Amino acid sequence: MQHRQTYYLKIAYDGTSFVGWQVQPNGPSIQSLLQEKLSILLKENIVVIGSGRTDSGVHASGQVAHFHTDQKGAEKHLYGLNALLPDTVRVLELKPVSPQFHARFSAKRKTYHYHLALGGVVSPFLYAYRTYVRAKLNLELLAEAARLLVGTHNFSAFANEAGKGSAAVKPVKTLYRVDVKQEEGGIRIEFEGDGFLYKMVRNMVGQLLSIAKGKAPVSSITELLNGGSRVECAAAALPQGLFLFDVVYPEELMKRPEMENTSFLETDDLGVDDV
Repeated sequence: MQHRQTYYLKIAYDGTSFVGWQVQPNGPSIQSLLQEKLSILLKENIVVIGSGRTDSGVHASGQVAHFHTDQKGAEKHLYGLNALLPDTVRVLELKPVSPQFHARFSAKRKTYHYHLALGGVVSPFLYAYRTYVRAKLNLELLAEAARLLVGTHNFSAFANEAGKGSAAVKPVKTLYRVDVKQEEGGIRIEFEGDGFLYKMVRNMVGQLLSIAKGKAPVSSITELLNGGSRVECAAAALPQGLFLFDVVYPEELMKRPEMENTSFLETDDLGVDDV
C-alpha cells in the first residue's frame, strides 16, 4: 500500500477579497487557492483540510490546515509556495506531523480576536481590519456582559442556521475566556474556546455592542444562553473586524513522524467552526 505523509500548514490571510476559507462557486477561496498551488508544486492532486471555515471577509493570523502527499520533503516548498500565492496570503509554517493529526478534529482550543475602532479617525492602514463604531459605548457594561459568556453553554442563540451543521449536532461549547483589551484606536475582544458555531463570534459581538449602546440589558446574555433563539439576538457584527488568531493541538500530534504515514479516508467539512 502506498504510504503518504501528513503535512501541517499555518496560514495568515487578508480575507477582504475572498469568499471565505471553503471552496465555493461564487468566487476565490483560501482553500481552493492553496490546493491549486500545492498541486502545481507537488505534481499531484492535493486536498487541503482546514481547522474550520472562516466566512467571507474574515481574516486569519493563525489558520491551520493539513494535507497528504506521496512525496517526501514537501516542507522544502515553503518559499516556493509563498512565491505562487498572492501577497494577501502567506503560509507561515509547512512541516510533517503525526499520521493522526487532523486540522479540524484534532483541535483542542481556538482563539478569535474581534477588533473595534471606537470614535475618532481610523488610520487608513487599519480600516480594513477594524469595525468602526461611531456610537458611544459603555465599555464597563460590555465587559460585564462578556464575562457571562464564559463557561459551558448551549450557544444555539448565537448561531446562524441553528438547525444545520454543528449547531444542530453539538451546540454546547465551552468558552474559557472572553477578554476585552485596549488597543490602538479602540478595543479587542478575545474569545478562546473549544469550538465555535456558524457566525457565533460575530453574533456574540453584535449582542455585546447592543448592550454597550444601551439597546439591550446585560441580562440578555443569560436569557439567550438559557433557551433564547437567534431572532432574539442582535445583528451580527461586520466580518472585517474578525481574525482567527490561534489553533492549539496536542503536542504529541505535532511531532515529526519517525516513519511515513499510511493513507486514510478524509471526511467532508460539515460545518464545525463556520465563523
